Amino acid sequence: MKKGIVFDKSAKIFPIIVMAVGIAAALALFILRLNLVAVVNVAYMCLACAVIILGVIFFKKLYVWNFIGYAVSALSVVLYYAIWGADGGFGAFSSGKTGWSSAENGLFSGASDYNFFVRLGGNLLLILPCALALAALFFVGKKRFGKKALHTVLTGALSIVLAGTTVFYVLTMNLRSEPNVERMWDGHDDYLNSLDKNTEGKPNVLVILMDDMGWGDTSLNGAIYDTPNVDRIGEEGLNFDNFYSSYSVCSPARFALMTGRYPYRGYADNVMYPTIDTLSPFAMTRIYNSIEMGANCDGMLGDEITIAEVFQNAGYNTGAFGKWHLGDYGEYLPTNQGFDYFYGSHHVNDMTPFYHVSEENGEYEIVHGTDELYTDGKKDQRQLSKWINAEITDWITDKVTNSDEPFFAYYATPWPHAPVFVGDEFAGSSGMGTYVDCLTEFDHYLGELFDTLEELGVMDDTIIVFTSDNGPALEGSVSDLRGGKYLTYDGGQKVPFMIRWGNNNGLWEAGTTIENSATLVDLFPTLIELCDIKSNTGEENYLPADRVIDGVSMVPLLTDDTVIHTEEHPILHMKREKLRAIQYTVSTDSILSREEYSSYTYPVLTENEYITFKYFNRVQNDNSAFFDKYRKNWLHILSDDRGENYNRAVTYPTVAEEMDEKIDEIMKDFKENRRGINYDYYAKA
Repeated sequence: MKKGIVFDKSAKIFPIIVMAVGIAAALALFILRLNLVAVVNVAYMCLACAVIILGVIFFKKLYVWNFIGYAVSALSVVLYYAIWGADGGFGAFSSGKTGWSSAENGLFSGASDYNFFVRLGGNLLLILPCALALAALFFVGKKRFGKKALHTVLTGALSIVLAGTTVFYVLTMNLRSEPNVERMWDGHDDYLNSLDKNTEGKPNVLVILMDDMGWGDTSLNGAIYDTPNVDRIGEEGLNFDNFYSSYSVCSPARFALMTGRYPYRGYADNVMYPTIDTLSPFAMTRIYNSIEMGANCDGMLGDEITIAEVFQNAGYNTGAFGKWHLGDYGEYLPTNQGFDYFYGSHHVNDMTPFYHVSEENGEYEIVHGTDELYTDGKKDQRQLSKWINAEITDWITDKVTNSDEPFFAYYATPWPHAPVFVGDEFAGSSGMGTYVDCLTEFDHYLGELFDTLEELGVMDDTIIVFTSDNGPALEGSVSDLRGGKYLTYDGGQKVPFMIRWGNNNGLWEAGTTIENSATLVDLFPTLIELCDIKSNTGEENYLPADRVIDGVSMVPLLTDDTVIHTEEHPILHMKREKLRAIQYTVSTDSILSREEYSSYTYPVLTENEYITFKYFNRVQNDNSAFFDKYRKNWLHILSDDRGENYNRAVTYPTVAEEMDEKIDEIMKDFKENRRGINYDYYAKA
């Protein structure tokens, strides 16, 4: 007679179901290739442990089918990350060691070039405690003891050990996986290798990107405080009255700026979170991006062609300073995305961890860590403006002084994103609180940077662009616009935009205000045209041919305030992978020429040559008292209704109908070819 717990191999229905679920989860992982399914498998492993423990307690049995289900599921997770893992396979022990993600420490970095056996070894080490506990429980469960009590105690204890090791595995497992998307590496490499590297006579470029700065937060746009150095860009260049970010939150807008493509193309439709927080891996940290963004993406995909890569391969020195917020390892790092040098944070300033790094060639070291960025356990970011300004000033000075090539500098300040901080010497300087003090400090240091450019003799040889990633959140001004950050109303996406180029060869007249609309995806083709980026065969305004570039060059707009966003090229307002609204400009003659509108004598039609329509097919109300209400079939004319106050769909029903159909057409195209791949290009290749 068997002693203690019975090891049961009989065909009981429930244990067989448990095994079948484990096998199904394992198969789903290899079929779907998603991090989320790996999480489902480890959740199953935890449940299988609970079933084993309950079987021991209530039935005094260990069912072999439960063991098989657990083992198959666990093995599938190990093999999945061995085959498709995006780091060395050491899970939280590598990704949690901030600063180890570097070329110098290959086994622990986020690069994708590890061989199968390195990843297999790393993942096997993580699963080893579970495997040992499972094997011990299997052995003890089968073994006959002289003392029933001893057998029962050992079996129960090992069941609990298996559960504990499984939970430990959940907290330490690898969660970095290769993106499961169509890749465009061939076109990426072909385009960059075909760029002409002759930089003789070409201007420098300085792109300044604010974080959560509203349209009304510059004195040139009516702020009740002064931003003289920011204003200088528009006063000595062009100031846009109707410029839009291409998204209403941080990461997607930065993707749009970098690529000239809407974020939907790159699975980049939401804020990106750190992948290195090991204490709460299933909160908004290590697993969040791959689920929220989808397809295992953890940042801006490496096969996107960034504006930095274009300038780098066209012979420019490239540097990024401040906030990156497009990924924190491997192909997502800024110096793997076209920048020779990066100083700043990979993450946003309200996230944990938060640190500043110095990075080159995909290898970084922390230069400002917890000792300087935290005081008494709380974040202390009072020195950020000073540090970032010092870094970009030193870098530009070095490149101008010691290099014959021009520079492309990306100055992405973390301000005025909350929590807002200001240096001690500027605290209270505005009399309007920390938010405006912070902007005052930024403006001061921007003036110092401009002084450096003047001293180096390159101020007028530098194209300076100033804008913001989206509208304001907790503080800040949208002027008379509706909404703010996170919303697709104009307050969330209409932002300041100024451009200055002293030696622009007569392209535009300084101090001009541009009335017609443009958006952030337009910056990519615009800078390529302004800087005369060519192919090595002499082709001008040279853009990638293997993919859709959503942006339109703003040069006609800069030179003659020409309409560039027509019905053929609408501005898109997207949120969470859905197209919420589109807008475009049409001539009033084209409206009045329609029979149904030919008798209209409304001032907006008779007093304007062009008008701009914006149409929402469905959008949440911005009034918090009516948060559960949605506006459907809403048509605005922004030309006389900047606040999006009145629905003109009743007055212009066919326009609303056409724009609604246009939204469906665009979304259909997005879904059929999400990444915007030119398949003809690859077919010819």
